[in-house]
Amino acid sequence: MKLAKRVGRISPSPTLSITAEAKALAARGVDVIDFASGEPDWDTPVPVKDAGITAIRKGFTKYTAVGGIDDLKSAVADKLLRDQGLTYEKSQILISCGAKHTLYNLAQALFEAGDEVVIPAPYWVSYPDQVLLNDAAPVIVPTSEATGFQLTGELLERHVTERTKAVIVNSPGNPTGSAYERRTLEGIAEAALRHGLLIISDEIYEKLLYDGLTHVSIASLGPEVQARTVVVNGVSKAYSMTGWRIGYAAGPKDVISAMATIQSQSTSNPTSISQKAAVAALNEGEPFIKEMVAEFDQRRRFMVERLNKIPGIHCATPNGAFYAFPHVGGLVGRRSPDGPITSGTALAAYFLKEALTATVPGEAFGAPDYIRFSYATGMPKIMEGLDRIEAAVRRLA
Repeated sequence: MKLAKRVGRISPSPTLSITAEAKALAARGVDVIDFASGEPDWDTPVPVKDAGITAIRKGFTKYTAVGGIDDLKSAVADKLLRDQGLTYEKSQILISCGAKHTLYNLAQALFEAGDEVVIPAPYWVSYPDQVLLNDAAPVIVPTSEATGFQLTGELLERHVTERTKAVIVNSPGNPTGSAYERRTLEGIAEAALRHGLLIISDEIYEKLLYDGLTHVSIASLGPEVQARTVVVNGVSKAYSMTGWRIGYAAGPKDVISAMATIQSQSTSNPTSISQKAAVAALNEGEPFIKEMVAEFDQRRRFMVERLNKIPGIHCATPNGAFYAFPHVGGLVGRRSPDGPITSGTALAAYFLKEALTATVPGEAFGAPDYIRFSYATGMPKIMEGLDRIEAAVRRLA
């Protein structure tokens, strides 16, 4: 069977592949510690689960409108107004099957052959592949740890051409945990407006911030910016609802309408039950978030301090999300029992085999000398996993 050429442009998600491998080992009774998974270890809040159960008992188990139920769109609009001062009509909001689905709908609606999309690196693994799947070209813009792994207006200017259609901003970011300040976002917005670009603002980790930081949505920088921005978010990370699969977009009416049309011919509506649960999350979930973020903060501090004590590893302190992204270039070139460590990918494979600890190599994110560690797991596992990592590093010649 001859497959479509688009399949050859992309690779399976490395984060999901490594997580699946770790879970397969665990299912065979191997004591694997998972620092690869991008989901909170907390259970979904009780009021959210209760809302889903109530929906089932009341028979809310049929098709809904393709773009989502009105009360969830209202909850999204209320949340955006409450948190960011942004006003949207229901016709400017689309509910989809997770933020990844939201982003894919957007790529389908916007991109085609000849288009370019600016993506700062390190990037979430699916951004470039979703662009490629829709015949456009990802333009990868390297950023540095010294500047918090952030795109700037000046950097964006350098990479804009007559073909540039959009720029992706992810704050707080995966894999770096870096959150953008207002001043940096203003520079990006000015450049985007000057060149007529659409801004795709992935804000899925917005509630997971530390050190007193407050999230700033680039769409909140003024009416002109809002009119050229699609805000992408969801309930997966902030409310520990990864399996419920609810994401949403808010943006220009014509873009949202096009995304809804595409969704109508792919998934149709998101799960009815999950939509009701998401309403409860957005309306009642703040106390849960505060408790979870406080715990994540303790884990963050411990993990960063501990990683920095391991020879050959340097880790900056992230100010958002639940990832540490240490530089491991000092370990590349060392030798393991199976041969030299030639890359971050080889190092991650070594950690999985020799330390029974799953991590994600930075190559997956466009940052070869780094490895992503998730601290969305309990402190005992973090302590044990980092002990294993250090022991494995000390065995390298």
